[in-house]
Amino acid sequence: MTLSKIWVYAEATDGKVSNATLELLTKARTLADTVECVYAGADADAIAVTIGEYGATKVYATGDLEGSTQGVPAASAIDALVKGGNAPDAIFFATSYDGRDVAARLSVKLDRTVITNNTDVEVDGDSLVTTEPVFGGATDVKTKFAAGGTQLVLLRPKSFAPEPSGGAAAEVETVAVPEAGAAKITNHHVEERSGPSLDDAAVVVSGGRGLGEADKFELVADLAKLLNAAPGASRAIVDAGWVPYSYQVGQTGKVVKPNVYIAAGISGATQHMVGMKGSKNIIAINKDAEAPIFAVADLGIVGDVHKVLPALIEQLKAR
Repeated sequence: MTLSKIWVYAEATDGKVSNATLELLTKARTLADTVECVYAGADADAIAVTIGEYGATKVYATGDLEGSTQGVPAASAIDALVKGGNAPDAIFFATSYDGRDVAARLSVKLDRTVITNNTDVEVDGDSLVTTEPVFGGATDVKTKFAAGGTQLVLLRPKSFAPEPSGGAAAEVETVAVPEAGAAKITNHHVEERSGPSLDDAAVVVSGGRGLGEADKFELVADLAKLLNAAPGASRAIVDAGWVPYSYQVGQTGKVVKPNVYIAAGISGATQHMVGMKGSKNIIAINKDAEAPIFAVADLGIVGDVHKVLPALIEQLKAR
C-alpha cells in the first residue's frame, strides 16, 4: 500500500542537488503515488532536471530569499501551501542544518509532531512508521504517526541508496512566501581541502585519541592523500581542537558509508560507530586488542598506530 503524495524538502548548492535529497526522493517514490519537492532558492530551474530524474514531478519554489536563512521563509511557504488545500500525506527532510531548521518551525506552524533521527520509514495503512536507532545504534525504535494530517519526518543522510528513475524534468511553480526571515547570511566560508569530501569519499581514513597528540594527525592526512581518501576523526580529537568539526564522524558528526573505512587509534565508542559501521569494509588499527572497534572490523591490526601508519605510508610511496 502507498500514500497518495509525499513532498521532499530539496537542498542544493550552486545548482547541484544534495545527495541526501536524492536519497529521500528515491525512498519517497517507493512509498507514494506522487512525489513533489519544495525548494527555498532562486535556482529551481537548475535543479528541476535532476530531481525529475529521481522521481519528483513538481517543485514548489520560493524564489530568491535575498540572503535570508531558510528556516522562517521556507516554513511559512510550506505552511501556506498545506493550509491552502494542497496538503501532502507527508514531508521528508534530510537531517541537515537547514532541514532541521525548517522542519522544527513547520512543526509549530502546523501543530504536527516531527519525528527525527530516523534511518528508515515505511507505510502502514494510511500512516507512516519510522525507525530510529537508539543507545548508539544497539536498538531500533519504531514509531507510528497518528492518522490524519501531514506527517513530518527527518531522515539521516546515507540511510538509502540514491537511484534515478529516469523521469522528466520537474515542473517549477513559484509560491508565495508570507514571512521573510530576519536572520541574514552575511558571508560564506568554504573550508579549503584537497581530495574527495568526507560525505562522498569511497575511502575514509579517520584518526582518534590513540594518535597521542595533534601533530600526529598528519599521519592520517598523509595516508588519506596517498589513497585519494577523505580524512575523518573521532569526536574526542575534534573536542580537543586537533581538527575541525567538519572532520567528525559519528552520531553528532557525519554518517559515512565508504567502500573502505580505516580507523586509526580509535577505540570504538558507540557514538563513533553509529557514524561508520555501515561502511562496506572496515579496517581498525589499535594497540588495545580488546578495543570495541574490532567487533565491527573486517580486518583488525593490533599494533601501535605510530608504527603501523608510517610503515603503510612507506609501502604505498614505494609502489
